[in-house]
Amino acid sequence: MTKKASSPSLEKLGLHSSLDCVLHLPIRYEDETKLSTIGQAVGTFGGLTFQVQGVVIKQEVLFRPRRQLLVVIRDEHGDELFLRWLNFYPSQQKQMAVGVNLRVRGEIRDGFYGPEMVHPGVKAVSPDAPLPTTLTPVYSTVAGVGQHVIRQAISKAFKDDELQSHLKDLLPREVMTSTFVGLSIPSLWDALNTLHQPGKSDDLAAIQDRHHPAWRRVQIEELLAQQLSLLQAREKRLARQAVRMSQQAIKGGVLENFLKQLPFQLTNAQQQSWLGILKDLGESYPMNRLLQGDVGSGKTVVATLAALHCIDHGYQAAIMAPTEILAEQHYRKLKNWLEPLGVKIAWLTGSLKAKEKREAQELISNGQAQLVIGTHALIQEGVEFARLGFAVIDEQHRFGVKQRLRLQQKIDDVEVDCHQLMMSATPIPRTLAMTFYADLEVSVINELPPGRTPIVTKLVKNERRQELVLGLVSELNKGRQVYWVCPLIEESEVLQLKTAVETHAALQEALPGVSIGLVHGRLKGAEKNAVMQAFAAGDIQVLVATTVIEVGVDVPNASLMIIEHAERFGYSQLHQLRGRVGRGSAESVCILLYGPELSMAAKERLQTLKETQDGFVIAERDLALRGPGELLGSKQSGDAMLRFIDLQKESWLIEKTQELAKQLLISHPDIAQEHLLRWLGNRAEYLKA
Repeated sequence: MTKKASSPSLEKLGLHSSLDCVLHLPIRYEDETKLSTIGQAVGTFGGLTFQVQGVVIKQEVLFRPRRQLLVVIRDEHGDELFLRWLNFYPSQQKQMAVGVNLRVRGEIRDGFYGPEMVHPGVKAVSPDAPLPTTLTPVYSTVAGVGQHVIRQAISKAFKDDELQSHLKDLLPREVMTSTFVGLSIPSLWDALNTLHQPGKSDDLAAIQDRHHPAWRRVQIEELLAQQLSLLQAREKRLARQAVRMSQQAIKGGVLENFLKQLPFQLTNAQQQSWLGILKDLGESYPMNRLLQGDVGSGKTVVATLAALHCIDHGYQAAIMAPTEILAEQHYRKLKNWLEPLGVKIAWLTGSLKAKEKREAQELISNGQAQLVIGTHALIQEGVEFARLGFAVIDEQHRFGVKQRLRLQQKIDDVEVDCHQLMMSATPIPRTLAMTFYADLEVSVINELPPGRTPIVTKLVKNERRQELVLGLVSELNKGRQVYWVCPLIEESEVLQLKTAVETHAALQEALPGVSIGLVHGRLKGAEKNAVMQAFAAGDIQVLVATTVIEVGVDVPNASLMIIEHAERFGYSQLHQLRGRVGRGSAESVCILLYGPELSMAAKERLQTLKETQDGFVIAERDLALRGPGELLGSKQSGDAMLRFIDLQKESWLIEKTQELAKQLLISHPDIAQEHLLRWLGNRAEYLKA
């Protein structure tokens, strides 16, 4: 074991040893090797970063329009630059006292007082202090832990006598060269030294954009650990026992009766997905399958077939959803479908009264409840299934990794495991699927049921809002219903967005005689459900809502959705919200209302939504913007996953590393285990969730 990193501040970052410190790689680099004059920097506007220096000639705390610190520096040529901080501490004021020579780094823009830098990086130095000769690494950190503390810890870690042996190359050189033909790969020790302390002779541009051989080495190392973990998880799953069901439907069973009374034909994509699930249910090891399909593609029907097949074989089935609204949507739909067929359904959520909870738990534990639907309450203390054979986890990325693990542990019996089907209306881009789902079979429903019409998406400026309100009336006159979505509940001084409460009041005033409902996250569960039921029943014509309606709301009569300040929403949210309309046969429209100041990213996002309804195209754009951690829900584990690789740019590296992982497990299992321990330690469990 390498030496402990004793500082409590380093513990906050999870840096417990010398090994942890040197594997804490820079998130970016700053080029402090060049110094510009203020005149040169000011004459080159356009989002570039400059480093300049000068003497502080003025420091002042202003209170209009809000409290801020203003510092003015002047260089040797007599040019001046304003520095401004909206958040600051007394220690900073002391550091930048009048007469002190500052070296500052940041982006120059045209401010109220003249050319300025807002929140620049600052160092107090002597006027003739030498410049660094190479790139300065910048590390991810937490409040109270400065960059200098991390740099000192890493520098100290490299002096640990035991470290080099811990960083010895585990992977046989011949295996590396045969897998990554033509790639110059340094030793791990050399790679880490280069990344923490780039030399003057190194290709600094390649280090900054992460294409340098040193980056390639750690990318391969980290990706290999992740792939080994997933392959091991698959091996372990295939070795476990599960209830094995016949692939033939039981004659006269509920599945056969359900298919007879289904008022529509399954699409080809639904049929193929069902056959894949049916095959898995016939295996002696537990199913681990992801069923993905766009909003409205009919995933619930397919999951229901699997649940009924399981019930016909004498086992219980469970469906777990992340929100009460979505769970209740499933409950109401399945109750209508299945209770006439004699299926006993139990309903369990956190908001139930104590007596109702006890009754539900009793039905679950004595096996009377054949199908159990609920939220994460299904995995809490006191819930014991009699014969659980199959579980559906809806919108699986919305559950924390620990919650998903807990579900596995909860439903896994010592002798017989439960089959699991995860459902997601957020399509997983191919690069994510191949990287993170090595232990997952994937089914895709990529066609909409017949009778569904494509949704027309329109971009409308906020200043045309009144026109829009008047246009609502024609839609309502056809007997249709409307969603109006707002991003905030209460007015925010900073964002100045229209709120759900305010919009609800304004629409009531503008549309007398129209029934307008309001639903948002701060309503109690019972109030929220009452409003949703009234909208589903047609008693409410216009529903003003926040994003609580993002998933699970199915009202076929709703044909118009208006999303206020659409520029404030992400790809996935906009796509999910839009999917709440277009669920019936009427032509549906989604209007994205946007404000006057649009960033380039927001313009691109809204344009993409206007041009396509293909969830996979949207998911790829979302991946480029947000990275895999947020899309998969993995950030909730507190552990970053694949910190050093851009999955979209380096897909070729993923394929090669997967080959290497398979080869190592077969030919060098001891090396594979040592590699896993070095990179993941106990985090491997999260990757298997």
